[in-house]
Amino acid sequence: MRQKLGHPLDCNCLGRRNFLKMAGSATVAATTGGSLFLADRARADALSRELRDKLTPEQIIQAMKNGNKRFRMGERIERNYLREQKASAKGQYPAAVLLTCIDSRAPAEVIMDLGIGDIFNCRVAGNVRNADILGSMEFACKLAGAKVVLVMGHTACGAIKGAIDNAELGNLTGLLAKIKPAIEATVYTGERSAKNYAFVDAVARKNVEMNVADIRKDSPVLAEMEAKGAVKMAGAMYNLETGAVEFFD
Repeated sequence: MRQKLGHPLDCNCLGRRNFLKMAGSATVAATTGGSLFLADRARADALSRELRDKLTPEQIIQAMKNGNKRFRMGERIERNYLREQKASAKGQYPAAVLLTCIDSRAPAEVIMDLGIGDIFNCRVAGNVRNADILGSMEFACKLAGAKVVLVMGHTACGAIKGAIDNAELGNLTGLLAKIKPAIEATVYTGERSAKNYAFVDAVARKNVEMNVADIRKDSPVLAEMEAKGAVKMAGAMYNLETGAVEFFD
């Protein structure tokens, strides 16, 4: 039985289908203006090169937004991870590379309803970049074909609080030092302390914005790809209380 989807990138009806594959099929529906029926299309369990290459960066971001909406509504796609694993074993074609925090409550693949092979995810406390992260992103985009670079922070971030409090602990001290420029750059008129979560979240957002800007500055490879429209860079904040991901340029 066929199921009709009301929105070009809405995949609540797809069951196990990967939402990014559906977004690629949605391109046809968007250009023809017709209804989107996908029940009889070829079924695959991992994002293919052909389908990934048809997507625009904007479609990929929209698909992640739709996945987060499903997550918040408790309507995540029913996935067969074993089939996704087997389908992607001989090749991967992720659509995006993410830089996110290691916080156990903010796994991008879960909160944006992603499957195996959909994204590259660099995770480090405070979602800070370094040369190794930049090299990984360059690999993901220039060599592996990812079209979106997304830096995602989150509310009530422990790394941000640690940086505000000038915490020191082994190698963590150097990591937190990378966040301190964001503290100084945050315009805030209230209490500037780690006990004030509004300030913590303001610094977390500024940290995301500065990391996106620094990726452009420190990676000519990615900056050139963005200038040519091959890649889109963006930031996002995940709210631990509401489960919502806010995207911003």
